[in-house]
Amino acid sequence: MAQELRQEPQSLEQSGTVRDGWAWQHGVQAGLVGGLVMGVLFSLLMPPVIESGIPALVGLSGGIAGWFVHMSISAVFGVAFVAALTHPRLAAVGTSPAGVVGLGLAYGVVLWVVAAGVVMPLWLSAVGFPSPPPLPNLGLMGLLTHLAFGLFLGASYEYLR
Repeated sequence: MAQELRQEPQSLEQSGTVRDGWAWQHGVQAGLVGGLVMGVLFSLLMPPVIESGIPALVGLSGGIAGWFVHMSISAVFGVAFVAALTHPRLAAVGTSPAGVVGLGLAYGVVLWVVAAGVVMPLWLSAVGFPSPPPLPNLGLMGLLTHLAFGLFLGASYEYLR
């Protein structure tokens, strides 16, 4: 009788929802992996972004604060990525490793356009940052860093699940 009542947790693809708790946790972890790679690229290629721009979003300054804010945002974006995978059209693509990585790359482009391109310049202007990026902020280095985020987000999520 106990065998009949026991049910295995469903995966994201089987259920279409994030029900078992692991999917969102894997989203946090994958977001942190993508955020780490992106943060290293920021530190090496665009230090003012991680040292000034990102921490200024929440009224802070400095590299340590920038890393903390960046990694926190990355974890949230990782969970949002997993939630997006529950959409029927995306869930169908996300059944294969290549599909998940491809969706991660596409998600990186969306974040580049929306978060970095529009939201960040407006937010920094609203909080009085002395030199906010232009609107829209769609530079090539921003695209490359967001593609790296999406690539490592998708690949690590696929690995973790």
